[in-house]
Amino acid sequence: MQIGYERVSTDDQNLALQHDALQNAGCERIFTDKMSGAKADRPGLKQAFSYAREGDTLVVWRLDRLGRSLKDLIALVEELESRQIGLRSLQESIDTTTSGGKLIFHMFGALAEFERNLIRERTQAGLQAARARGRQGGRQQKLTPGQIEIGRALTADPKQRVTSIWESVVRLTIAISIRP
Repeated sequence: MQIGYERVSTDDQNLALQHDALQNAGCERIFTDKMSGAKADRPGLKQAFSYAREGDTLVVWRLDRLGRSLKDLIALVEELESRQIGLRSLQESIDTTTSGGKLIFHMFGALAEFERNLIRERTQAGLQAARARGRQGGRQQKLTPGQIEIGRALTADPKQRVTSIWESVVRLTIAISIRP
């Protein structure tokens, strides 16, 4: 049995294109989600998984409708494989019920892992090069060392409220920045 799964990220988006394609592909039952693919808890996908039986095929319009990242897709496909359920993507022409479809899907997984490793290596090399030039990473300080010192001095008085300390620091900062 062909089981369809369709998803859009927001209520403003339309499912018509996916729905028509899934019906034309011969899906007898179609499950729907209207939420981000980043959310792990998708009721429509859970229903599709629980409805599917051994020998069935889960059909999606595109792979990105099923999972947000290749890591998620691989985990979903492994779960389907363990239950002997196939996956078919209409736009990418991938069908894991065939040996060629499985090969293509696993090649995508290997390429994605390779790309992630390359990105990680380039990022680390860039950070090392920046450190060698004396640059420091991280978020910029919101307060200057002088502002921090003023705030500490004001907190020495236990009667001071946090909001009044903050207001004093902001006022002093504005006064200092306005000076010619």
